[in-house]
Amino acid sequence: MFTFPARRVAILEDGLSNTEKGMPHLLIVDDDAAIRETLAEIGRDSGFSVALAASVKDALIQLERQAPDLVLTDVRLPEGSGMDIFKNAAAASAEVVVMTGHGTVDNAVQALRLGATDYLVKPICMDRLNDILARIVAGAGGDLPGMPFEEPGRFGKMYGASGRMLELYRQLGRVAPTNVTTLVIGESGTGKELAAHAIHELSARRQRPFIAVNCGAISPNLIESEMFGHERGSFTGADRQHKGYFERADGGTLFLDEVTEMPLDLQVKLLRVLETGQFMRVGTNREIACDIRIVAATNRNPEQAVQEGKLREDLYYRLSVFPVELPPLRERGDDILLLARRFLEAQNREAGKDKDFSPSALAVLKQYAWPGNVRELKNFVRRAFIMADGDVLGADMLVPQVSPAGAARSGQVSVPVGETLAEADRRLILATLERCNGVKKQTAAMLGISPKTLYNRLEEYAAAGYALPGEPAARTERPSRP
Repeated sequence: MFTFPARRVAILEDGLSNTEKGMPHLLIVDDDAAIRETLAEIGRDSGFSVALAASVKDALIQLERQAPDLVLTDVRLPEGSGMDIFKNAAAASAEVVVMTGHGTVDNAVQALRLGATDYLVKPICMDRLNDILARIVAGAGGDLPGMPFEEPGRFGKMYGASGRMLELYRQLGRVAPTNVTTLVIGESGTGKELAAHAIHELSARRQRPFIAVNCGAISPNLIESEMFGHERGSFTGADRQHKGYFERADGGTLFLDEVTEMPLDLQVKLLRVLETGQFMRVGTNREIACDIRIVAATNRNPEQAVQEGKLREDLYYRLSVFPVELPPLRERGDDILLLARRFLEAQNREAGKDKDFSPSALAVLKQYAWPGNVRELKNFVRRAFIMADGDVLGADMLVPQVSPAGAARSGQVSVPVGETLAEADRRLILATLERCNGVKKQTAAMLGISPKTLYNRLEEYAAAGYALPGEPAARTERPSRP
């Protein structure tokens, strides 16, 4: 164990704030500069890109810039509490570990109930911290040492043995050895980046870079420079030459996540690169040749994005030479239990325990719709593991969204037998939105999905004539349904 110095300086310090998800991203929130710097150094040494924040306000800014894989946050912060981070939807897809030097178990329990996956008491135990960092790195990317790429129930870093997943594996195996541009379509949390990584690992480019970029996380003012690079002096603050993602991915694979969030003027330039294999850094007219494989992804319906003017039609056809659709977890049958057991086994190994789900808990897990997909299930299992006192995780220990008892306490959504999954989703989303008084970010966080996914669903419901809580009813002859 080690003790941090008590010196406190409340300033914002930006660490490496790229959107390149080839390495996992860590957000550290603490008003002690010494703690921030020490944790940042440990994080970088463990393979993370790092962003730092000294207050809740600074943390929310960093969350908007880039969604982290892991958040380490103090409880007591200037102008707020570390608990406030759970209100931000970007934190719903991250593991949040609460640090407290004010040692109360109550704080830790409250954090776990709000969605934290673990807590650390200051002075921090280095072994526990390193275990957490190593676990996130192991789940974020990289090779699986000593393991074949494919075995029953696993394909690269994707797990599942359902018919939908076996068909997905077959498609990925067919397209990977080619240079065909691929469009991966799927809801948030379904594993689009893992599918892209599988394509890269099975291609002749596997020894070259795999660079993943979240197009929706880059500032519109910087996205062209980040993509194509810039020359020194090309704009204010450009004090050196900068190589963009296309140049750094030369010879390898560039994964463009949430490509429908890319500004339209940049979509034109992306199309030109795809057609010519050349691009220009900002601030120069000299063309640079690149040899890269593009894998793009979106959680939107791409054809609808074209109709709404968010995705150029010519770029859509160029990207979707080989479209691949990832099934949501609710459509994968027994994969839910396979994944839940796998995540629980990982927790048991880490903690030296032998916990298991009760039959009733497994039944509830399989019946739940999992709007946040595999990411939500993974975070849920970790929370349930921590909260369980004994070796059996029963249905009564499940968080309110999943537990059947939770519906009685906080409002109930009734879904008739035989109802379509899409209709069940709509009922759950609109009921949650109503409970959150129409606040969409809070709704997304509670459902464990990204704001973009929620906005897309709400747009679809509004277009179909459903009344949205917190908004004026659409003018339509179709009656609102519950």
